[in-house]
Amino acid sequence: MTGNTLAIIILAAGQGTRMRSRLPKVLHEIGGRPLVGHVLTTAQRLGADHVEVVVRHERDQVVAALAHDYPDAVFIDQDEIPGTGRAVQVAVDALPDDFDGDVLVLSGDCPLADADTLRAFLEAHRAGQAGATLMTAVVDDPTGYGRVIRDESGGVDRIVEQKDASADEAAVREINAGMYVFRVGVLREYLPTVGVDNAQSEMYLTDVPGMLRRDGSPVAASVVTDVTVTYGVNDRAQLAEVGRLLNQRIVRRWQLEGVTVIDPATTWIDDDATLAPDVTILPNTHILRATKIAEGAIIGPDTTLVDCEVGEDAIVRRSDATLAVIGAEATVGPFSFLRPNTVLGARGKIGAYVETKNAEIGEGSKVPHLSYVGDATIGRGVNLGASTITANYDDVHKHRTVVEDEVHTGSHTTLVAPVRLGAGAKTGAGAVVRKDVPAGSLSMSIAPQRNIEGWVEKNRAGTGAADAAARSRVAE
Repeated sequence: MTGNTLAIIILAAGQGTRMRSRLPKVLHEIGGRPLVGHVLTTAQRLGADHVEVVVRHERDQVVAALAHDYPDAVFIDQDEIPGTGRAVQVAVDALPDDFDGDVLVLSGDCPLADADTLRAFLEAHRAGQAGATLMTAVVDDPTGYGRVIRDESGGVDRIVEQKDASADEAAVREINAGMYVFRVGVLREYLPTVGVDNAQSEMYLTDVPGMLRRDGSPVAASVVTDVTVTYGVNDRAQLAEVGRLLNQRIVRRWQLEGVTVIDPATTWIDDDATLAPDVTILPNTHILRATKIAEGAIIGPDTTLVDCEVGEDAIVRRSDATLAVIGAEATVGPFSFLRPNTVLGARGKIGAYVETKNAEIGEGSKVPHLSYVGDATIGRGVNLGASTITANYDDVHKHRTVVEDEVHTGSHTTLVAPVRLGAGAKTGAGAVVRKDVPAGSLSMSIAPQRNIEGWVEKNRAGTGAADAAARSRVAE
């Protein structure tokens, strides 16, 4: 859709008081994006010539949250005059004078209207040659929605808002979905004549179809079969429900692409995540933000990945990782914590109760259990013994530890950065390494072991340990 034929106006000026939140309603997130971000992404997919976002409440916060990811969007400020009609009017006024196409109006709090649905909506509008086409749906409970009132021939006569509806009008189950297509000329002609004579004292965009009908111009309606595409968010309960529906779509899409999802109900995948065929996702797993998972990887159960990259045939179990790279055939977990800038090489291992941060761990290297590796470069074929710690912080600055290829450390080794262990070096159990260790050397911290005979019986008399020691002496 090119050639200056389509403008999209996204309404995002409302306060959203029912959210009871300091955060503007349209910035609440589902599927890894703000509500209005999903609408903007759909606008991009439609190839609109102009995309305008009408803002007012907390406008600086809204613009700051969206401008980087949507650089082509134009943000339009709504003035003190309330209502959707005024919001669209200020946006239309900002369009180029030579724009003579269709205007698609969307709500910033309706994230489930996908590109295919809206493309069909546009096509229906253009085929019918109406001045305005509105999207409608038939629902069991229309409470809160504008009602679509049809004339005797079945055509659209007008839209009546909930607070202005009579008892008969309120009983109508066909609702206005809040999405419209207008010929731009219609908006330029009629919006200046819309008044505020209603219960809300607002300029209603929905007055325009009634004006068109009054003047004998056709108004079309496109009834969607999947009512969920019309769902908006007004409170936290609706936010959770719309988030669940979006996640169902995303999970199903990846299943059809060849991903095994064992339990879709407990699996959450953000819209920007990418999964290859033959990935397996086990229950209670969250694949968030721009995480990318290669073919054959197994993720979960009980795992969260945020902006991570996972290589082919890697396994990540019961772990939490953010901004980490996990190489092909590597294993992570259980109960591992990978903080940002962790890079685990191919066939490497980060095991149980290990925390890493800003660490490069080479091919085939292992950090099996109970360790902290921060601000470190670990070479190939390294094995860090249980409870190896890189002491990277001196209360003022962070320092880096370098461990070259094929180094093996004994259990409970502490590497006091900045320090380097040369290739093939080893440390004894309990070593505290404060100086560089040359290649092939053994580093040990040795203190004589001292045994004080009879200490328990003298100092812990009457305890079970003292009694056991006494019995042992008698047996000897």
